[in-house]
Parts: sequence; C-alpha cells; structure tokens
Amino acid sequence: MDFTAGLIPLDDALSQMLGRITPLNISESLPLVQAFGRITARDVVSPLDVPGFDNSAMDGYAVRLSDIATDAPLMVAGKAFAGQPYHGEWPAGSCIRIMTGAPVPAGCDAVVMQEQTEQTDAGVRFTAPVKAGQNIRRRGEDIANGAVVFPAGTRLTVAELPVLASLGIPEVEVVRKVRVALFSTGDELQLPGQPLGDGQIYDTNRLAVHLMLEQLGCEVINLGIIRDDPEELRQTFIKADSEADVVISSGGVSVGEADYTKTILDELGEIGFWKLAIKPGKPFAFGKLSDSWFCGLPGNPVSAALTFYQLVQPLLAKLSGFTGSTQAPRLRVRAASRLKKSPGRLDFQRGILQRDANGELTVSTTGHQGSHIFSSFSQGNCFIVLERERGHVEAGEWVEVEPFNHLLGGL
Repeated sequence: MDFTAGLIPLDDALSQMLGRITPLNISESLPLVQAFGRITARDVVSPLDVPGFDNSAMDGYAVRLSDIATDAPLMVAGKAFAGQPYHGEWPAGSCIRIMTGAPVPAGCDAVVMQEQTEQTDAGVRFTAPVKAGQNIRRRGEDIANGAVVFPAGTRLTVAELPVLASLGIPEVEVVRKVRVALFSTGDELQLPGQPLGDGQIYDTNRLAVHLMLEQLGCEVINLGIIRDDPEELRQTFIKADSEADVVISSGGVSVGEADYTKTILDELGEIGFWKLAIKPGKPFAFGKLSDSWFCGLPGNPVSAALTFYQLVQPLLAKLSGFTGSTQAPRLRVRAASRLKKSPGRLDFQRGILQRDANGELTVSTTGHQGSHIFSSFSQGNCFIVLERERGHVEAGEWVEVEPFNHLLGGL
C-alpha cells in the first residue's frame, strides 16, 4: 500500500498558499518607538541629505593642499567642533584644528588625522602624504535627499528605525497588524494548572502558536479550547471568521471519528489541501472561509510547531506585506551521527548544529524524533532537512540544515 498517495509536496503547498494570498492594504501611522517589528506600507523617502554637510571623519586638522605643498609647518588659525563650525578668517599658510563630525571649513581639501602630525614651535608638521578628500564625509554620501531609504515591505527593527530618526522622520506608515484567531480542539485537552481527567493531556500547542504569533507581530484572538462538539466548533469558526484575517486551529484535521474540522470547513468555506508529504506534519489543512484564511495544524506538538514554522509563518509574512525571507538560509554540512529515515516524505528532524574539533560545522540528532517530543526544540538549534526519497543517513554523509530563526530560539 502506498501511504504517500494524495500527499502534497511542501513546495507545491507553499506555492498554492502564497499564490492566493494578497497583502493587507490597510495602514496606520505610528511613532518610531511604537513601530518596532512592523512592516512599511509605503516606500520611505529621505527628506534630506545624510550627512547634511561635508564633515570631518577624524579628529585632526583641516588643510588646503596648496598650504602643505612646501612641507612647512602650519600655524593653527582656529578650531571647528561638532555643532560649532569655524566661520573665521582662514589665512594662507595655516590650518584649522577640527574634531570628528565638525563641518569642514570652506576651501578645505583634506583632513589629516592627528596621529599623522607633530607639534613644533613653528606650528603643526604633517608626517604622512596627504590626498585630496581624505577623511572628509561628503554631503549625501550615506543617503541622498529624495532617495528611497526603505522600500515598502521592510520590517522595521533596531537596524532601520534609528536611520529614520536620523532623517528627522517622527513617524512611519506601516501595515496594520494581521489579526489571527486561534483555538485548540479536542476533549482530551486541559488547561495547565487544572487537574487532568482520565486520558487527558495539557494544551501546549495553543501556547506555542500564540507565542510565535506575538513574535511575528500579529494581533492574537485566543478562543481557548473547543470540545469535540460539531455545533460548538461550527459557531467558533463563524465567530473567528468574522473577527480575523487568519483562523488557526490545532488538532481536528486528521481522520479520526471525532475530527469534525474538515466537515465543517466544507460547509463554511473550502479546503485547498489537507495532507502534506512531510514528516512530521502530514495532517495540515489550508483553506478559505468567508472572510478569512484557514490553517489547520496537526494535534501533535512537534507537528504543529513545524507546520506553523514552515507554512503559516510565510503566509502571515506575505499577508503583512513583508517582502523578505522568513527563514534562515540552508547550509550543507556533514552528519555527525546516523539518522534514521524512511523514504516517502520530506523529513524535518531536529538537530544540533555545532563545530567539531577541526572547526568544521557538523550536525547531530537531538535523539528520538517522535512528533510528541517538543523538548527536541529546546535541545536543538536547527532542522535537518532530509529529501523525500532519501533513506537512512550514515555519519559523515552530507545533509542540509536550516538553522532556527527567532521563533524557535535561534538567531
């Protein structure tokens, strides 16, 4: 029996999903201090030149090349500081003492760093050759007036927001937060802190997904645990669809008798696909409700986190208008230990990427790869990505690894 029949490859699933998603077109203006992690809704254009004037890149002396042609020491005619330019007369045969960031005086050809000078009774002597333009930061050489500083679709972080502040921009237009309704399904689930009944387990998937959604800058509508009751589940879907851009459920998308999600989705919307050729995470569903997109995560904790990471994360990124990549580039390294794998599905095993005694990157397994062992994420720092038709991997063979990003504690 072919257990992979009807399973959709991950790349095909992603193409289907992202091909249907269009970014939100609603924006808001926020002060810079409130815009961290948000996505620019429009190109950000510089209103000025940076730097706004020619200035010194060093503490030293502003000179004219004609004055140093004779190699004679130069007297100091004045001083220029950051915020206090020198506006006095600059006689021939003299130099100007200048500090880093100070505007260079009119007529200055170069700035000589103080380490390349000597103080003599006759004045300042220069101990190294001087080239025209050295140690001068030219107006607009960093950012020119009218230039696009950050295009639409840029995530604003510590690397970007101070740049906007340096341009005198007090607020920025960003895409509004993606609203995500989240709930878990299953009579077996119980809230942490409550006693477990016979056959019950604690609901961990919703917490993990909630935390990842917050890291992605989403507005989370947490609807709690929904029992295995078709009408309750139907009403939950109707409520979630009316309030959110994306509805995410955990559990209920398998083939058990109490898994009602697929049936209800067929009533309220449509399912694009619901079985993937990946391990873990085969029972992942994607579809459309009346006013929102739907992603159904598997009930097993590792499967839920993995499918969120590999599929929901890029979906939310595109919906938010983000144009960059959500995942770290994959690396090709040697396996430090044997990895068990059966052909048939693309396998994302959790691994530990580190350098061996020779300084070479290698990857080893975190151990048992069961889809219920969530501790493999805290022990590991990457996915070992094993091709669909590949079998067991022996130590020393080349494999692809995908380092965790910030959602899973990576860099």
